[in-house]
Amino acid sequence: MATLQASFFSKSMRREVTFHALIPVDRPEIPGMPPVEARPMKALYLLNGYSGSCSDWITFSRIRELSDRGNVAVFMPSGENHFYVDDEDKGELHGEYVGNELVSFTRNLFPLSSDREDTMIGGLSMGGYGAIRNGLKYAHHFGRILALSSALLPYRIANAPPDYQDGVAGYNYFKRVFGDLDRLLGSDKDPEALVMRLKETNADMPQIYMACGTEDFLLDVNRRFHEFLNRENIVHTYKESAGAHTWEFWNGSIGPALQWALGDRVSV
Repeated sequence: MATLQASFFSKSMRREVTFHALIPVDRPEIPGMPPVEARPMKALYLLNGYSGSCSDWITFSRIRELSDRGNVAVFMPSGENHFYVDDEDKGELHGEYVGNELVSFTRNLFPLSSDREDTMIGGLSMGGYGAIRNGLKYAHHFGRILALSSALLPYRIANAPPDYQDGVAGYNYFKRVFGDLDRLLGSDKDPEALVMRLKETNADMPQIYMACGTEDFLLDVNRRFHEFLNRENIVHTYKESAGAHTWEFWNGSIGPALQWALGDRVSV
């Protein structure tokens, strides 16, 4: 297992960015066992949550073990508290970076499959929203979305008044990140609108896996998106189990999520 930290100049971000990567290319040969077949690897772009960093998944979860078991490359960029959406005013296109540029860059650098069915995006909380939003917006790249405890905040902050405060952040922050909150619904930051655009154009819809703890403060918005997908007859997998908005829940959920995505190539 090669564990890497890489930096490069991102045109989307207009500056140097850093990401962590797990690349299972250096497997030892085991006597009596057939050699590992050399083939392009599946890839998972795994996003951190609010106040986190690109090292979170390696530090707090078993993703390295799962990457090795499933022979899947994992790339972990930093969300920088910006929900993986574009900031046109500042010229930092976080969504374009994780949804398009990072995919192209890593495909050029590593032996990855270019098939969308072999390319996944996932994350937790803010990163769960980022995975859903960018997995749908850049559906030509991603065949599967893995979303844990997703912070589907458009349901809460759309049309919010100037005195809005949710205990984590307030109106000014959300307006800075998402733009005009009175125009949020129907925009490319609204997951429901992105689903409808894919349906209307008969584009390929990524397969979606969602999981949320029954004690999570984001359970209501996860249920709401799940219910929307049901109404629109979008095939998806939705799981609820005991747990709160914690690494204990996310570490316990990433294995089943990756097993769903990879089938029998990984066991949990």
